Amino acid sequence: MITEQRVVAVLKVFLVLLFVILVGFQAAWLPGEFARLAERSADFAGVRLLMTAGSIAGLLCVQVVIVSIWRLLTLVANDTIFSDASLGWVNAIVWAIGAAWVMLLGVFLTVVIRWPDPGLPLLLFLALVGVAVLGLLMVVMRALLRQATTLRTDMQAVI
Repeated sequence: MITEQRVVAVLKVFLVLLFVILVGFQAAWLPGEFARLAERSADFAGVRLLMTAGSIAGLLCVQVVIVSIWRLLTLVANDTIFSDASLGWVNAIVWAIGAAWVMLLGVFLTVVIRWPDPGLPLLLFLALVGVAVLGLLMVVMRALLRQATTLRTDMQAVI
């Protein structure tokens, strides 16, 4: 039987791996890729900086979520997940998802106006709906965590 501690440890390893990969994308791949696109096409030259900054900011939102999940896993491992500290980390996740959604909405609206083919706008719309669902799910999970925290505090007061 896999214990909770082992699952938390394995998940933390994958979170570190994902975080390192995202830093690599932000530092090396994205700026270089957008520079190559700008060299190949004059259409991309004017928006190169905006695309680079937007992509890096979007990945930064993902990194905030990763760090918040790491902290929540630490609280789980210490059996202190039902505390006010956990609500702050869940709030960070909600705000990061909200920021990512707003940026994605801006990209979606820009692409809808300029893109002749419906494929990319539909794909972006699917991503927009998916991120919205994830954000709303986190809001519900935050409410459940708040209720569980209150119940645990009340139970400790009784005992």
